[in-house]
Amino acid sequence: MAVTLEQLFDRVQKPARYTGGELNSVVKDKSKVNVRFAFCFPDLYEVGMSHLGMKILYGLKNAVDDFWCERVFAPDTDMEALMREHNVPLFALESRDPLRDFDFVGFTLQYEMCYTTVLNMLDLANIPLLAADRGDDMPLVVAGGPCACNPEPLADFFDIFLLGEGEELNLELMELYREHKKNGYNKAAFLRAAAEIEGVYVPSLYEVTYHEDGRVNAITPRDGVRPTVRKRIVKDLDTMYYPDSFVVPFIDIVHDRAMTEIFRGCIRGCRFCQAGFIYRPVREKSIDTIDKQSRALCESSGYEEFSLTSLSTSDYTKLEDLLTRLLDWAEEKKTNITVPSLRVDGFSEELANRLNVLRRSGLTFAPEAGTQRLRDAINKNLTEEEILDTATRAFRGGWTSVKLYFMTGLPTETLDDIAGIAALGQKIVNCYYYNPDKPKGKSVNVSISASCFVPKPFTPFQWEPQDTMAQLEEKQRHLVASVTTKKISLSWHDAKTSYLEAVLARGDRRLGKALLEAFRRGFKLDAWAEHFDFDGWMDIFRSVGLDPDFYACRRRDYDEVFPWDHLDYGVSKQFLIEENRRAHESVTTPNCRQQCSHCGATCFKGGLCVERR
Repeated sequence: MAVTLEQLFDRVQKPARYTGGELNSVVKDKSKVNVRFAFCFPDLYEVGMSHLGMKILYGLKNAVDDFWCERVFAPDTDMEALMREHNVPLFALESRDPLRDFDFVGFTLQYEMCYTTVLNMLDLANIPLLAADRGDDMPLVVAGGPCACNPEPLADFFDIFLLGEGEELNLELMELYREHKKNGYNKAAFLRAAAEIEGVYVPSLYEVTYHEDGRVNAITPRDGVRPTVRKRIVKDLDTMYYPDSFVVPFIDIVHDRAMTEIFRGCIRGCRFCQAGFIYRPVREKSIDTIDKQSRALCESSGYEEFSLTSLSTSDYTKLEDLLTRLLDWAEEKKTNITVPSLRVDGFSEELANRLNVLRRSGLTFAPEAGTQRLRDAINKNLTEEEILDTATRAFRGGWTSVKLYFMTGLPTETLDDIAGIAALGQKIVNCYYYNPDKPKGKSVNVSISASCFVPKPFTPFQWEPQDTMAQLEEKQRHLVASVTTKKISLSWHDAKTSYLEAVLARGDRRLGKALLEAFRRGFKLDAWAEHFDFDGWMDIFRSVGLDPDFYACRRRDYDEVFPWDHLDYGVSKQFLIEENRRAHESVTTPNCRQQCSHCGATCFKGGLCVERR
């Protein structure tokens, strides 16, 4: 007897992950829709529903009358087991239709550790994993997001990758498909036509050859397509689409609040940070736009908290004026404002006082390195004096909790730099107790979180080797031994997960066979510790004849061809080489507002690059 979805929902831990029907979700009449898009987030509902990019593109596509975008999330293991037992294919939340009924099945690639989940979701949907095995009767499988800047490990599984920002690009692709569908759809013809859209990368139209030692020899375009695909950006954020409502979940999610994006890009140029380079140039929204969007979201969703989001919120040029405007109504409505991604040198006492009007939470800063030499090497452009001065002002403003983010395994790092993390934490503790106005009866808590450095494409450190796991684990032990007070709480990231992340981040197409084998062995949700099987992954690499150290722990020469060299994110390779050399000399580069460093992002003719001229 066929089982209904409601019967499955009754048997899983969190049925609200799968039911749909939330406030502000969009349901359309299928008879009036020409193009259907299944937006897939390759993680659990609670993670995917927190992602701003999904909220923007969901609203954007559904604002077009004959487009319908629906949401799809990876089921947890209890739901997946029932779906496989009863032959229930993966379905979208709004219509509960199987993914094979859609024109596009699109994934956002936020994290390399989601790749096996992508394959598992395709299999649950009864969609062939390999693009070459999908004919005209199958949905087009597409992807975007930050990991699309090196999509090569997934090249065999996807028809299209969308590079850069998706607001204009997604609509152009769907409009092209609508025309092809009306005139007689043929997959090969559509892919060739789509490759003419700026920002669209069709991996099947490029051939990759290798040297005998495993390095990439050449990436050759076929069928007359452009040799280099450049990412897309949205130049004017004030006129760009932004939703006036969010889908409101029935259950708690990771970031359960309204979110207003205030600018894109980052002026800083931290040499380890992929986002700081691939999202250039910097473009800001006006205060009027941010205020209008924040009000609309809070009113339509009922949220009592909203967040101002960006890569470095305190770099917004008129942050104090913005907060004054927002607090005028937020305080009256008892709505909390959160301001994440603060830099310590952008945190003023006036800002602390204004945030103090609303509910206070802990402050989070990211010095990244414990010594000045290493902060200069990574171009953090932050001094110890600035860090301690900011901590002092925060404590004077009433805060008692500070969280600090650091990295271990950074290029040129020594054990002295590791000990410097603990020493800096101790100095911040001392700042609290030196404060004569500290709250009576309260102690300070300084939380130190240490992640492992992962070299990423399109950064000055893309040539650098990752530390071996033995080196990373030695540094973690040294950090633990260097902390001598209970006022500091310490956590660190698993080196094994970071190692696999590095393999996938700088991998080439040959890793596709490892991913396929991982899927066959049941690997999925690798970002979750309870699902991650490091030894199993090492066995997979051995079985397919690949050396993961080749991708993670090998230093590259400046003239090596990278697997992503045919993709253009606007920052020149020569600029990144110069930044790499400056890192090894511990020489800093001014931020984009101080001085243009000629990175190449002027090619987009927008944002700060144009304003400077």
